[in-house]
Amino acid sequence: MAAADDPVPAPRASRPGAPEQPTPAQPRARIVLAEVSRREDRAERTRAELAEQTRVGDALVRGLVRAQFALALRLSLVVAIGLGGLPWLFAVAPAVGRVTVFGVHLPWLLLGVVSFPFLIAVGWAYVRLAERNEQDFTDLVQRPER
Repeated sequence: MAAADDPVPAPRASRPGAPEQPTPAQPRARIVLAEVSRREDRAERTRAELAEQTRVGDALVRGLVRAQFALALRLSLVVAIGLGGLPWLFAVAPAVGRVTVFGVHLPWLLLGVVSFPFLIAVGWAYVRLAERNEQDFTDLVQRPER
């Protein structure tokens, strides 16, 4: 029996006197810790600038707010033209206002029924585009500098 302090015996060859088979060489892997460290440091520094509200962090946040505000203004303009233009259309062209579809006058149909899917579509587009702006901001903050 071997004691706990004894060294581990070396593996023996399969036949006595036969040369040992060399183990296949594994390809070397190059690990460069400096590049990974630098990327993380830069991302950490950007996050710290946001948290500490430095000028750079303030400029990044102002850019995000400006992008979100511009998106809101553009889609508000779409709603204002889309829904606000209908009464103008009916005033300018009274014949359009007298058209009936399925026994309902066109102005009632457009303003009472069609406007809701239109508003839902604009709301869906706003949420999708606002999330894209936020994702772009997050990618910008977490992107390693080159």
